[in-house]
Amino acid sequence: MLITQLAYADDSMDEDDDNDDGLVENEPDENIVMEKMRYEPPQLSGRPFFAETFDDEGRFKQRWTSSQAKKDGADENIAKYDGKWSHEEPKESALEGDMALVLKSKAKHHAVSAKLDRPFEFNGNPFIVSYEVKFQNGIECGGAYIKLLSKSNKVDLKAFHDKTPYTVMFGPDKCGLDYKMHFIFRHKNPKTGEFEEKHAKKPSGSIDKYFTDKKTHLYSLVINPDNSFEVLIDNKVINAGNLLEDMSPAVNPPKEIDDPNDSKPEEWDEREKIPDPEAIKPEDWDEDQPAEIADEDAVKPDGWLDDEEALIPDPDADKPEDWDEEMDGEWEAPLIDNAVCKEAPGCGEWVRPSKPNPLFKGKWKAPLIENPNYKGEWKPQRITNPDWFEDLEPYRMTSIDSLGLELWSMTDEILFDNFMITDDKEVHASWVEQTWERKTLAESQSASGQGIWSTLMSAAELRPWLWAVYLVVLLLPIMLLSICLCPRSGPVKPEDIDAARKKTDEPSPDDEGQSGETETTEAAEEEVGASGDKGAKKGKKSKAALEKEDGGATGEESNAEGTEEEELDADEEEEETKAEKTTGSPRRSPRKRKSRKE
Repeated sequence: MLITQLAYADDSMDEDDDNDDGLVENEPDENIVMEKMRYEPPQLSGRPFFAETFDDEGRFKQRWTSSQAKKDGADENIAKYDGKWSHEEPKESALEGDMALVLKSKAKHHAVSAKLDRPFEFNGNPFIVSYEVKFQNGIECGGAYIKLLSKSNKVDLKAFHDKTPYTVMFGPDKCGLDYKMHFIFRHKNPKTGEFEEKHAKKPSGSIDKYFTDKKTHLYSLVINPDNSFEVLIDNKVINAGNLLEDMSPAVNPPKEIDDPNDSKPEEWDEREKIPDPEAIKPEDWDEDQPAEIADEDAVKPDGWLDDEEALIPDPDADKPEDWDEEMDGEWEAPLIDNAVCKEAPGCGEWVRPSKPNPLFKGKWKAPLIENPNYKGEWKPQRITNPDWFEDLEPYRMTSIDSLGLELWSMTDEILFDNFMITDDKEVHASWVEQTWERKTLAESQSASGQGIWSTLMSAAELRPWLWAVYLVVLLLPIMLLSICLCPRSGPVKPEDIDAARKKTDEPSPDDEGQSGETETTEAAEEEVGASGDKGAKKGKKSKAALEKEDGGATGEESNAEGTEEEELDADEEEEETKAEKTTGSPRRSPRKRKSRKE
């Protein structure tokens, strides 16, 4: 629960104690289910040029204008902009009471627009626009882009159509398998005054998922005074570049161009090599020889069935009942492989195989030589471009005073929400945090079957710094357990080894010499059983004899030590024998004692 609380910390709002919105309930499947959160309008900071949340239906009807125009060049029955728009709550709303603008019609032209609070002038501040889109039914073919209309006294929003002048066109578009993210701006030629569309390069990564996952996505565009631009989806940059370098066609035309009036002279020879005019075909060159000839050395394989056909009519085939011989001709059964030919090397008439003809030379051609008249590839002369100009500040575009949606779609239920146009990045960041971030987190919580792991992942996608928090929270208990349970580190001391051996009765190095004695004694003890002292004494003699054979006693001192050890062993064996008589089971010493002298 600690990690979950951290994930939701930034989105928690001050509420009354009695309000249980966002309460986490424990379900039997151990998933965390979040109650639907209530929508709260964002608090505007700064002074944006346009901010629209669609909270107030009355304000929406007053601010937005539906087009009554017709599309140029379209059939009369589809030329009208009669597609329906609706001010409503999403079909699956994660925030209770969150309203939006929804495109409701299929296969129709839609157009709606609204005036900015004040025109945006490209006078040295960043241009920032963002809005949310949710393809509630997915998308087959259609767009969800916006047009930022150029400032003009002639613009009538009721007549808004596809030819209405715009400054920037931006947003997603899809048809078939072609997924696009438009960024187009209309650049004014300083010499002629004409406008030309400049298209940004395509994003390098895949953007398919934003069209298919039916989630709310945030589309943002930033144009900076230094001519750099960024296209973002869900606050992640998917395309970036420079207006002077990454637009097509280029903003500035080339200084020089090919002379359109120049033409290649007739005597200009572009052939680098030519056939040798002095070469002569050899007299023995026979062009009539075939490339392959029959192999006269080939022999028909044994068992070849000359009288059998490789394909025969299917004996099980029946003529269709509706077969009309007058109309369809005489019916013939389809051919199948002859089963007899499967076991034979072949069927039908045997033909000799072909082999390469050693006399074949093909058509004679003169060898190529260097062309003495070669002048290289001809190119027209370069001349100064009469239409050349240099605009080093394409950022300074035509002012914007309206925002419009002019769309054709084969899919309905496309949702738009939370439009923002500003020149302040902090204002935009605050707006996104209060709108899209809160909404997408609520969608993650309310998704069907949403578990705690998916919730944490969704939160970390919005705030990458949460990965560090998760790491600390997960590793800290592991480190504490390691410190408490693992043995202390450092070099092992000899005294620690001796102490451990005394506790576990592990043999010490001094006992290794007596390992043979221990094994012999244990073997003797197993033979004793319930036989009494006689068996024990027999075991002692065998042990003494074994020690003598192994050279265990050499010299007087060794004999004395051996005698003392035998006496100790005899005492222990007598005690074990008595214990066997009393309990009925053999008793063994846990380890071999060392001699007193040692």
